[in-house]
Amino acid sequence: MEHGDAAAPDVIRKAPGLTKCDAITLERGVSHDREFERWAKQTLRSGSVPGFGKDVLFELLGPAGKIVAVYKAFRCWVSEFRALPDLDSEGNAVAIESIKLKNEGWQREPPLP
Repeated sequence: MEHGDAAAPDVIRKAPGLTKCDAITLERGVSHDREFERWAKQTLRSGSVPGFGKDVLFELLGPAGKIVAVYKAFRCWVSEFRALPDLDSEGNAVAIESIKLKNEGWQREPPLP
């Protein structure tokens, strides 16, 4: 939070206060979870459903395809979602072109075993 100082009117002071979390935008990701797609579509349609805010884990992969970092975002909901159709009749993955998740904060998690 920023505020002025009467003793030094040309100075802006900063202090702890309310935290604003920017939306998380993901592009070109893949989810193998159909429930995730249903949840995303449901929150977009109605804007609010029971239990709509869900904690989401993000796994960042390095060049070798191994997990290098894990983040947990709290009480997320989908504000924008654009998915490509699943073109593989044998597969069950959902290719995500882009998704924007509003959230109430995040933290880095210890690496998964």
